[in-house]
Amino acid sequence: MKITAVRATPVNIPYTAAYVFSHGSIRSLTKTVVEVDTDEGVTGLGEIADGDRAADAMKMGEALVGLDIRETTTAERRCLPGIRYTPWGNVAGMTRVFGGIEMALWDARGKIEGVPLHVLLGGAVRTEIALSEYFGFRLPGTSEKGEQTPEEIADYCGRMVDEHGATSFEGKVATVDLDTEVRMIGLIREAIGDRMLKVDANGGWTVQTARHAIARMDDYDIHYYEEPVETYEEMALLRPFTRASFSTHIMDLPRAVELKCPDTMVTNLVEMGGIARTVAFIRACEQFNIGFRFHSGETSVASAAYLQVSAAMEHIREPSQTLFRWYGDDICNEGTPVPKNGAVPVPTGPGLGVTLDPKAMKRCHERYLEEGQFPMTPAGNSGLRTRFSRV
Repeated sequence: MKITAVRATPVNIPYTAAYVFSHGSIRSLTKTVVEVDTDEGVTGLGEIADGDRAADAMKMGEALVGLDIRETTTAERRCLPGIRYTPWGNVAGMTRVFGGIEMALWDARGKIEGVPLHVLLGGAVRTEIALSEYFGFRLPGTSEKGEQTPEEIADYCGRMVDEHGATSFEGKVATVDLDTEVRMIGLIREAIGDRMLKVDANGGWTVQTARHAIARMDDYDIHYYEEPVETYEEMALLRPFTRASFSTHIMDLPRAVELKCPDTMVTNLVEMGGIARTVAFIRACEQFNIGFRFHSGETSVASAAYLQVSAAMEHIREPSQTLFRWYGDDICNEGTPVPKNGAVPVPTGPGLGVTLDPKAMKRCHERYLEEGQFPMTPAGNSGLRTRFSRV
């Protein structure tokens, strides 16, 4: 079970229509797909959710050739510094790169042993993973016209209920004027009935604006406000003004315990350095009664990984995010998992349970070469556009 090579390829996954968030709009995702070859003839798949990190992944992989794929702790020691900060490297970036490689090690092990990842993690506590449908202003795309008014967004959400049995929703706010967004939330509530409704501001409000927004949106039974403001301290200032919960993409469990805010952590599998580190973090969250769920935006490789981890971790009880229905392409033979009745089944194949489609990989890599990457590079790039404005 020894590593013989590590390969990495940047790909772009387009959206059917660009969605708007508090810092601009996104029409494509850039991810780096990792392939770890073994002397067993098996290749493990992983993914780095950090743009084009192919060169970094292959350089890091040189230190792992000859190592047993089960020695993930040894692999981490070889690849990452033992300190949280160093002036000689980007520790956060290195951690994400290693996380993609570590994911591939788990996939290779599962394939060699002939069992899904959730079995390696102790077994499944659920066979379906609950996911929230996404909504927001979307700009016209090549295959969809998107939604440019509150009425169109509410109609979209209603269709997700009628056509797909959607059971929970999450969407972008802090993108247009507050009156428009409050009207949007009210119309969505009418369209979806008593189903779960969460909103995500991506830190786009000040504390004062957030207080006004919360006061007006709370009437529509908001379950979560995700990052209404940027910091834990600012969220704590909002706590007296709502019974709703707060969630964040910033991982600082000791601070969350100290402030009793936010209530839930939302991240991917590479931010903390891979599957083993994420599983340990989820267990720590459980000890302190802090929620955990995954966000969306990866290809079907990392998406399959987070479905597998969600199957094995009882603490992931609420629906994670999903943008799957908006994908315009993907790289695996199994296709993008799309929710039905608010959930998708856990992949049952060995490892992550997915296999690469060579033609799709080539197509998505060529798209990256043509478009460049998201987020925008200093030289300029088409991944991130200017802020959307609607009156």
